[in-house]
Amino acid sequence: MTWQVIDGAAAGRLCPMTTKTSTETRAASADAAPASTAPVSTTAGESVAERTRAVVAEYLRRVADPEQGPEEIGAMYAEEVDWQIARNTAVPWIRPRSTRADVVGHWVELAEHTVPEAGGATIDAFLVDGADAVLTGHLHGTLRATGKSFHSPFALRLTVAGGEIVRHHIYEDSLGIAAACTPDRAEPTA
Repeated sequence: MTWQVIDGAAAGRLCPMTTKTSTETRAASADAAPASTAPVSTTAGESVAERTRAVVAEYLRRVADPEQGPEEIGAMYAEEVDWQIARNTAVPWIRPRSTRADVVGHWVELAEHTVPEAGGATIDAFLVDGADAVLTGHLHGTLRATGKSFHSPFALRLTVAGGEIVRHHIYEDSLGIAAACTPDRAEPTA
């Protein structure tokens, strides 16, 4: 999966994204220095908006980095999080969540059900107002079970407090994603 961030100095940068499972991440990093899972540190002179931008930029960096697994991405979130998305039972990873462990579960489930090399997202806008950030763009992916692809515009609202993400509200075409998760019906033979 790839993320293309279109925002100021990062405009046009294409970053690969393959979310590893917990075991893969630990095995891959056994010989390397451990990745930081701490919240982003900020300086006293930074405004709330600058701190928010720094945390969201670090979140995007972790999502785009193939060496970062679900735990490293989940570490960007507070222990309790307000994660909202319209539930769709056809899509295992599309559901509300309330804890950091739930967030880690999201990335594990997403990796289990999608083909990492066949998906990604582009970010068209990255807006910050105080503790809130809104990202808009388009995402796409391919399901392992069906081989079907999905494409969707999205808007993601994140709220940052204490260097951690406390709100994650995403608006996307979950019905279109569910259609990609649903196997085609076999045509009856005559």
